Amino acid sequence: MSTAIHLLPELLINQIAAGEVIDRPAAALKELAENSLDAGASEIRVELEGGGIRLLRVRDNGGGIALEQLALALTRHATSKIDSLAALQSVRSMGFRGEALASMAAVAQLTLTSRMTHATHAWEIRSLDGHTTAPEPARHAVGTTVELRELYFNTPARRKFLKSEATEFAYCEDVLKRLALAYAGVSFSLSHNGKLLWQLTANHSPLPRIRQLLGEEFSSLSVGVARQTGQFALQGLAALPAYSRSRGDAQYFFVNGRFVRDKVASHALRQAYQDILHHQRHAAYVLFLQLPPEAVDVNVHPAKSEVRFRDSQAVHQFLFHSVQDALATPGAPSMTSMPLLNNVTAPLPPQQAPLQIADTSSSRYAVWEMAQQALHPDSTGSVAPVPPSPLANAPELPPLGFALAQLAGIYILAQNAHGLVVVDMHAAHERVVYEQLKTALAQEALASQPLLIPLVLVVEPLEVATVEESQAALRTLGFELAPLSPTTLAVRAMPMLLKSSEAEAATREVLAELRQFGASRVMTERRNALLATLACHGAVRANRSLSVSEMNALLRDMERTERADQCNHGRPTWRQVTLAELDQLFMRGQ
Repeated sequence: MSTAIHLLPELLINQIAAGEVIDRPAAALKELAENSLDAGASEIRVELEGGGIRLLRVRDNGGGIALEQLALALTRHATSKIDSLAALQSVRSMGFRGEALASMAAVAQLTLTSRMTHATHAWEIRSLDGHTTAPEPARHAVGTTVELRELYFNTPARRKFLKSEATEFAYCEDVLKRLALAYAGVSFSLSHNGKLLWQLTANHSPLPRIRQLLGEEFSSLSVGVARQTGQFALQGLAALPAYSRSRGDAQYFFVNGRFVRDKVASHALRQAYQDILHHQRHAAYVLFLQLPPEAVDVNVHPAKSEVRFRDSQAVHQFLFHSVQDALATPGAPSMTSMPLLNNVTAPLPPQQAPLQIADTSSSRYAVWEMAQQALHPDSTGSVAPVPPSPLANAPELPPLGFALAQLAGIYILAQNAHGLVVVDMHAAHERVVYEQLKTALAQEALASQPLLIPLVLVVEPLEVATVEESQAALRTLGFELAPLSPTTLAVRAMPMLLKSSEAEAATREVLAELRQFGASRVMTERRNALLATLACHGAVRANRSLSVSEMNALLRDMERTERADQCNHGRPTWRQVTLAELDQLFMRGQ
């Protein structure tokens, strides 16, 4: 092998670059569709054969390319998007590197046809193995069509790395789905092997597009996110834990209209879901972040799917608080009842004020309490018929309504303005106690209650030593423990929010955490996990009979509690059954 340094041929340079820029048909589709969007297209038509390997054709109605620039468009590092470092640092277009078309021309049979707005006809050029033909007149509407045939036909080693046609098509479809989500104002169509699969019309709002691509279930089980703070604006949908997935395949995060995978954003969104998502489940969302172009570096990777924020900490905090607050709103409305803005680049309104719940001592609640006591004089919570007259004449119902009965010692049945509400009382109370514990601990320490008779526990010597070393942490958590002997402890006080009957179990949980992780970690990174465990011990247990007043008190607490729609493990705490659904069950009106 010669050791002399020499220049590589232009074709080989482009073929090398193609391995990084155009690694599969989906990458080529992404680059071509982004060029169409940059050209101002309002309609993009995609035709594929063989998963995009045999044929990949993208046609748009954008501004077109001038005759004298057709050949230049296939030249490496030729672009109309930037012309200086300053322009690169504040780039607004989807494409800007000027590598994609040249790379495609080096590894496929490429045909480029384009017509500008006022031109009398279109012009067409072809490229094969680095040789470009002279432009020829062609028939074409205003816009551009790029056609690729036999991708990697001249680099068989690279073509062997491609997957099956079905797999490559799936990648292509996913790429187009991301672009279609980000650009609801553009119509898209997708055909494969001569069969039309997509026909997405343009919409002034992203919501219909989200419904079309992700389904009605995602839309109905999501809450709206809309917040603007300083230079950051965020809007979109964040799915409730009921829609969580076993894989992270329903996570769509866009920065200035560009789909990206970013560690900072991913971590912030995971943190926003940490208190409500079941273990090993993944959140689902479609979120659009807008910020000044100069505040984000998109020139990180040739595929442009990675970005670098100038102030990553500020972005992290903004995303975390925006999504966490949206998910925390008790009884948060789904996006089906919240109109999205016209497009993702429009300024966003301030976040809506949280739901305000009236004091439970107000007159309208008192009226309902008296009515319920009249209907349930024994206050046992057993099922009893409810005459229609008190319901019809009662004041306006609160969001979760008023308790009617307790079912199987597990569920609370209540009536609200929409129909029947079914509440898992343990799950709901667990969330209420957990949030109360977090709030109390954030205000320095948990209030404790002395035990009338101290509880004596038999423990291991190491646990006695743990108590002696962790007195400050125990006091902060509301516990007062004292060693009586090398193997016994006295529990003299415990958190006021927990039940005395759970003193032993709760104390042993705290001791286990302190022994395994140490006081420092327990009070910092392990704090919420410990509080969630304590909340489980403090929550009402199944088969405990509740009075109507107790059930209503729990409903009111839920309405005031953040994230009350899910328990600490991500399970729903309540479900609504509408009157229409009940009518359908009993075939009323049919």
